[in-house]
Amino acid sequence: MTGHSRRNPRSRIKSSSAVDGGGDGAVRQAPDISRRHRDRNTLRPWIRIFDVNLKVLVGFSFVAFFVILYLIRSLIVVGDHRTPRVITPFPAPKVIDLPQFQGEHKESLYWGTYRPQLYLGIRARTPLSLLAGLMWIGVQNGRYVMRHVCQGSDELSSYGWTHHNARDFGHQVLVDHDMTLTTSFLKTKESGSGYGGDWAVRIEVNSKKSEEAKELLKTGHHFFYLADEDGNALSLSRDAMNIHETSLLASGSRRDIGNWQLHLESRDDVQVHFSGFRTGHFHNLSELVQDNLGAQARKFGRLQLSDTSDDSSNILVFQISGRIPFRTDLAFISGTGFPSSREEERVNSLTGSSLTDRLKEKELEFDTRFEERFGLGNKFDLESTTVGKAAVANLLGGIGYFYGQSKIALPDASHPGSRDSFLYYWPAELYTAVPCRPVFPRGFLWDEGFHQLLIWRWDIHISLDILGHWLDLMNIDGWIPREQILGAEAVSKVPEEFIPQYPSNANPPALFLVLRELVHGLKKNAFTTTESSEISSFLERAFVRLEAWFQWFNTTQPGKEASSYYWHGRDSSTIRELNPKTLMSGLDDYPRASHPTDDERHVDLRCWMLLAADCMHSISELIVKGKEVGMVYSLAAKTLSDFELLNQMHFDDAHGTYLDFGNHTEKVRLSWKEVMVEQGYTTRQLIREVSGTPRLRMVPHIGYVSLFPLMGRIIPPESWILEKQLDLISNRSVFWTNYGLRSLSKTSSLYMKYNTEHDAPYWRGTIWMNMNYLILSALNHYATEDGPYRERAKDIRDELRSNLIRNVVGNYHKTGFVWEQYNQKTGKGKGAHPFTGWTSLVLLIMAEAYAES
Repeated sequence: MTGHSRRNPRSRIKSSSAVDGGGDGAVRQAPDISRRHRDRNTLRPWIRIFDVNLKVLVGFSFVAFFVILYLIRSLIVVGDHRTPRVITPFPAPKVIDLPQFQGEHKESLYWGTYRPQLYLGIRARTPLSLLAGLMWIGVQNGRYVMRHVCQGSDELSSYGWTHHNARDFGHQVLVDHDMTLTTSFLKTKESGSGYGGDWAVRIEVNSKKSEEAKELLKTGHHFFYLADEDGNALSLSRDAMNIHETSLLASGSRRDIGNWQLHLESRDDVQVHFSGFRTGHFHNLSELVQDNLGAQARKFGRLQLSDTSDDSSNILVFQISGRIPFRTDLAFISGTGFPSSREEERVNSLTGSSLTDRLKEKELEFDTRFEERFGLGNKFDLESTTVGKAAVANLLGGIGYFYGQSKIALPDASHPGSRDSFLYYWPAELYTAVPCRPVFPRGFLWDEGFHQLLIWRWDIHISLDILGHWLDLMNIDGWIPREQILGAEAVSKVPEEFIPQYPSNANPPALFLVLRELVHGLKKNAFTTTESSEISSFLERAFVRLEAWFQWFNTTQPGKEASSYYWHGRDSSTIRELNPKTLMSGLDDYPRASHPTDDERHVDLRCWMLLAADCMHSISELIVKGKEVGMVYSLAAKTLSDFELLNQMHFDDAHGTYLDFGNHTEKVRLSWKEVMVEQGYTTRQLIREVSGTPRLRMVPHIGYVSLFPLMGRIIPPESWILEKQLDLISNRSVFWTNYGLRSLSKTSSLYMKYNTEHDAPYWRGTIWMNMNYLILSALNHYATEDGPYRERAKDIRDELRSNLIRNVVGNYHKTGFVWEQYNQKTGKGKGAHPFTGWTSLVLLIMAEAYAES
């Protein structure tokens, strides 16, 4: 929120108008840190050169290998290349250029509800698209308000997709105080239609019978619009206002789809008014509509558009007004104007009773596929199954298409504190799911790894497409910007200071979670022949990028000790944070060493690197990349999974668990101080006060990070250390609650502590679904392995699973939403909502579809 301190470390939303504004939050943006620019040309020849040495090196020799490689490559000049390395694309064929992502696959996904930040937004997967969207006038606090962009301040009772298949169908219910609005989307490909086919939208409006509704909701006003980002003029039908004579509203032409028409059909008594605009800005369309309505209200005292249009309008807005309840169907048909195009027939098939039949058919198809994929059957009641369907439908309905350029910050390392300079990444597209439509309607790198655990089970082709788009965002150094804010609509939701991405900031390589499962499925012959072929082709094309990604981590995030890693970039000079955040880890304010230094060792990053190394080894074996390549990753995985080495670095006997290591003191607090500011006056601020001398030691904070070795299945099933971890998990003073496992132990000195005056605790006690899912997956592993703790792991798994499901289902039916996190004391949903990103993993928990090892 502009002008206020951050309340939420993940993201921050900029307030704007009553329509297009945001809400509370804070962008997942790391602090300013020094850059490391290295040349990373081709890797493979160097692997062969160092093959012999690697066989004889002891300890963590593979790290030394990669460091040497890194230094050698830093001396290489890339020909006559003049573009700064940080904004140079990775020099390899794009993954999404594979044949499997072209042709019929590409066309079938051309149109979709790819504008997740809107309550209903449609676009094509092309940089300059024809956009469509819906606005409506609602009633809030006795006043009319415009709805368009999803935002918490609208205070809708609930909204979200009850069904969505990510391809050609979705059904959404929105409860806006006393009004219930349903929107349905259907896409078809008929003979004679243009590229991408035709689509239809059904809008149904109902209201409750409260006194306020009787006075203010007698008539519903809805605004459906088309806007051409390419600047093409849209033609208005001469009879657009007389829909009972003709259904045609507008027409136009584009290079991608040919001629097109928009039709409206309604059997109810509705009126249509319109307004046309010429502008190059599309993220604030509701402001244009409100300004037009306001001018009309002042002149004529009526709430309707002006029925006027600018010359060569590239935006047409149609106001559909009717006495509630009413229903309207809008049909968009492409490839019109030819004798074979059968416009009238196609319009009829996308409106009225034909549309009703098609929507029922698609809903049944969704339900059937849902059962085939997740098999809930008679295991759950209707309330629970409804939540499971909403979880996957909203994750799929939240898939968006974005196009733009990331803003890259380049701090001046020689002058700390100086103003950063900026570069722009190359123009790029991203097809991705998003964590939360009103708060985080854009791509987040580590979130996407969790999203794909569910999406690949629903539609493997879409999952591979999304993974390919992410990997194609890699630069020549193997870095992928962790937050993707692409295009004006995405940028409009984020304050300027939080937009830049820092090229030495990491983010957990969670995409390896889904890659590991795909490899596991190939080995088990779990896919069809076609699917197996496509996955193998994908892995073969992606391998060089995955190698570069792995090397980027190995050369930018290592610790001083061999086989150690830490998240580089924590702010060692902060005077306002109780504990300097580690945003790049994804765990934001989770407690780390009080005084950041390069002596740190972080348990979680070490385990992420094991996942990556093990996955790379499996992929290299699968696609026959040669013994040399496989050996490098095999050695890396073997070293990182060395139980004794792990224990030497991170196991703490006093606490009986795994901890970070660093320069730390517990004697840190926030105190009010009088501070002189630049304007020349003093003000009271909370300042960090250190009363003890930090020393290198284990960081005594037990939480999710402590369980990463368990999640990575590194602990042998017969080890007494496994028993200790099970003790901690089931201990109500540490992890256990009736609603899931808390993120930080109650025994921690930072448990539920504010990090600054305004930064509320985030990963300091509340319950997060992604970590609970990984822990459940590990418990399931130990519950099926021979060992003395098998039965205990099974009992804890079953009770934890039951607690998580019961709490998420109960919250959904009580509040209308799935939430970002859950209160560890009451189980109540907290944070962003609807958060149908990784919280959708509750469906996999229901289905007992746990992450593979």
